[in-house]
Order: sequence, then C-alpha cells, then structure tokens
Amino acid sequence: MTDPRRHIPRTDALLDDPRLAPFVERMGRDRVKGAVRAAQRRARDGEIGPADVPDEVVRSLPGGGPRQVINATGVLLHTNLGRAPLSAPALDAVRAAAGTTDVEFDLETGRRARRGRAALAALARAVPDAEAVHLVNNNAAALVLAATTLAQGREIVISRGELVEIGDGFRLPDLLASTGARLREVGTTNRTTVADYAGAIGPATGFVLKVHPSNYRIEGFAATPSVGELTGLGVPLVADIGSGLLTPEPLLPDEPDAATWLRAGADLVTASGDKLLGGPQCGLLLGRAGVVERLRRHPLARALRVDKLTLAAMEATLTHTANPAREALRADPAALRRRADDLVTRLAEAGVPAEALDTGAAVGGGGAPGVVLPSAAVAVAEALAGPLRTGDPAVVGRVEGGRCLLDLRAVAPHRDDDLFHAVVAACG
Repeated sequence: MTDPRRHIPRTDALLDDPRLAPFVERMGRDRVKGAVRAAQRRARDGEIGPADVPDEVVRSLPGGGPRQVINATGVLLHTNLGRAPLSAPALDAVRAAAGTTDVEFDLETGRRARRGRAALAALARAVPDAEAVHLVNNNAAALVLAATTLAQGREIVISRGELVEIGDGFRLPDLLASTGARLREVGTTNRTTVADYAGAIGPATGFVLKVHPSNYRIEGFAATPSVGELTGLGVPLVADIGSGLLTPEPLLPDEPDAATWLRAGADLVTASGDKLLGGPQCGLLLGRAGVVERLRRHPLARALRVDKLTLAAMEATLTHTANPAREALRADPAALRRRADDLVTRLAEAGVPAEALDTGAAVGGGGAPGVVLPSAAVAVAEALAGPLRTGDPAVVGRVEGGRCLLDLRAVAPHRDDDLFHAVVAACG
C-alpha cells in the first residue's frame, strides 16, 4: 500500500504557487518557506491531507493588513468598519508624513517646535470660539485627561441620564472612576434640573460634566438643562458632544456642535475626530485657554498624544473641502435612486436578478440617534451576502426581508463599477 505521505507536495513546487508570490515579496522567501515546512509537517503527522497542504500554507500566512471594504450597510460612520473614510488629501498627507517629517521641528529656525502645530492651527481656525485646542488619541482619552487633570480625588457632577455606555461594554462611569475621580450622580434617568446640579456642587467638586447621549434618545416625560443653563454654577463645565460636529449641520438640527456649546459657555468641549468631522481617530479638546493648557501640560497628555500620521490627516481634513463623510451625509436621495436604477439595469444585462429600493440610512458612530436619512439600495439574493463579504474588494451590506440590501448612501459614486463587478463575481 502506498504511503499517502509520499504525495505531500515538494517545497520548491509549493514555493512556485503564484498565490505565495505576494507573501514572498512582502515577507521574504525564508519566512514563507517556514510556513511551507510547517504545513508539510502537519500533513506528515496526519493532521491534514497532502492535497490540503497548498491551501494550508496560504491560510497560515498573515494577511497584508486591513481588507478594503465597500460600506453598503447604510450606516455612514460604521464603527466596525473604521468610521469615517479619509479624504484623498488626507491620504496624500498620511503618505507624505509616513517618512521623515517636520512634526516637531521648525525648518526655518532649525529648532524644536510645538508638536503638530499645523494641525492645531487648522483646528483653531475651524473653531474660532475656542481660545485653545489640543488633540489626544480618541474622545475617551480626552475625557480621561480632563477627569485626571481637573477632578482626580474630587467629584464630577453628572446627570444619571447621561451615564452612557460608549461601545464594546465600555461605560462612561467606569472610565471616569478609573482616573481617581468620584462621580456625583444627580437627577433621574429621564429628568434632571439645574437645581439638581446646584445642590450637588460643593468644595469637593472638580467640574460639571454634560454628555450628549449620542447613541440613544430619551423621549416623552424627559428634560435636561442646556449648556447655557449650567454655566453659572461656579465650577468648570466640561461638555462632550461626541460626534465631532464643529459647526451646526442643517441636516442634523438636534446634533450639538462645538462652536454652539462654546458660545453657550462651556469651558471645555470634547469630541471625536473620526465621526462627523470626517477625519482620523483622535480626541478633540476645545475651550478656555487656561483649562486646555492645564490639560496639555499634565504628564498624562504625553501618553495620550497622537502620532504624526494622525496629525497630518487631521490638518488635511480641516484644510480641504473634500470630505467623504460629509458628502455621504449630504447625498441627494434622487441621485442615489438613479445610481441604484443604473446598477440594477447593468446587473440584469449580466444575468443577475436585482431590484432598486428606496431605503433609510443612519449616521452611525454614536451620532444622530433616530435620524433616518432617505437613501436607495440595490436588493440582491440573501445568499450573496457571504460571498460579497469575502470577495475582493469586500462588500458589506445588510440582510433585511430575506434579501441582501446594498445601500448606496455611504458608497462613493466612483465605486459603483466596483460594486457591480463584486456582485457579478459573487454570483460565481
């Protein structure tokens, strides 16, 4: 009887597999050869069959980084898909900053300069109501820095209706308590008054925290004081807008923005950079010069600082008009429907059944809860959802009513051809 191990592919034959060429180029021949030998060893030990060795080698090698995904979910800022896509100018800036750059160096004087000064200047210009600005690595870090600097060992006064969970089980009360601050909860889940805040303020108060409930909405018998009503309490007011709007957005009238809350009297406003602002992940700190400078000079600020790539992307986001997140938010529903109709026509010509539908999209990323944005989608067979996700590029839609809906609200128009070819390929 022939030993099946004799059928295990030879090392040189495996290394000639065209699927391994990109790995050899990226990782080097020796490392790929190690993966080949590991797969051959598994076959000799009987764990896999000889015919499975080539596929096992490919599976065992690390991927080349994050997969490109076409976001056809209808959620503009999908947290699991990386939230806001960067603009072309921001991508160019990241590529330029990936090498040696003047991130903390003044080329004119030849001396050290303030880190990220160009990005900070751009942010200051975008929010002139802020006396000073600073950046950290995300909005949670901004709140941690504020709590550590202003309220460590002291109290943070906050409404019970604003003790939010920010995703993946991370809860704001736990985050703030980790800084050594104590939370003084006031009011009830649905109603809190200025008197509730005033009654809790005393010598141990570090600041009042106002949190916009960006990922949920309380309706009915509910009330909460505005930022302006909380400014006369004699302690700093820190306000978290969350979603990253710097100025009012007519399409989202109930979504707070940094400029409005600063004008209303907030001492410090915190926000995310990778949501409605449309930039990279970072945390924005905007407010009174004295408050922001205290935070900037705190030792923890060094641990929370952003890298050169983030600074470059943020500067480009703030100084160029191109902005995919804003373009998706403001997309014309009629134009979306025309694109869906065109795709359905093309798919029908390719023999793929599809239907154009009017749908509703969402902002996502914890922004504008309950707001439905009119959109349009291409409906294909539910069975295509899996092949689309694993295709190249990957396409992520949503399964609804027994069909896979490919919502176009967050799909840039120039990706329609890619979407068409992805659906055809998924049909086999």
